[in-house]
Amino acid sequence: MAKSILTAFLFIFLAACSTQYPNQQVIGKQFPTIDGESLTQNKVTIPSDFNADKTLLLIGYKQDSQFDIDRWLIGLDMSGVVIPTYELPTIAGMAPRMFSAFIDSGMRKGIPKELWAGVITIYKDGEKVQKFTGNQNPNNTRVVLINNSGKILYFYDRGFSVDALNKLKATIN
Repeated sequence: MAKSILTAFLFIFLAACSTQYPNQQVIGKQFPTIDGESLTQNKVTIPSDFNADKTLLLIGYKQDSQFDIDRWLIGLDMSGVVIPTYELPTIAGMAPRMFSAFIDSGMRKGIPKELWAGVITIYKDGEKVQKFTGNQNPNNTRVVLINNSGKILYFYDRGFSVDALNKLKATIN
């Protein structure tokens, strides 16, 4: 019970520390250079460490973003989209960095080990990403398709929809 209360307090505290940024339209822009770490504890610099022709980033700003991320992942799978795809839990502020080991440990408990390499947590550059895309409606995934130089080819931040998935597929093809 005490652990549940501490966890709830921590997430409320972390959410209260974030700044509100208006949503942006970023298609055609260069994705910012950011650093993160996969749940397998590999350091990753985005976009330079991604060499594929196209890479899909599913950026979540809150724990509740996972529901929307999962819908995108299921939609991609069911429609046969095969492209390097990474989940980026992106948390702004100094407090999350202090609790990053605790947060990452919690994610590892809820994500199958074979998927850990595809989950890259962004702490230090979390505010940079949130400011770049905007963070209004933070439960919605930021769906970002980049090319191998980091140029944004597709962006969507209004929650999963079949129409948005079809537009993403058209951009990928």
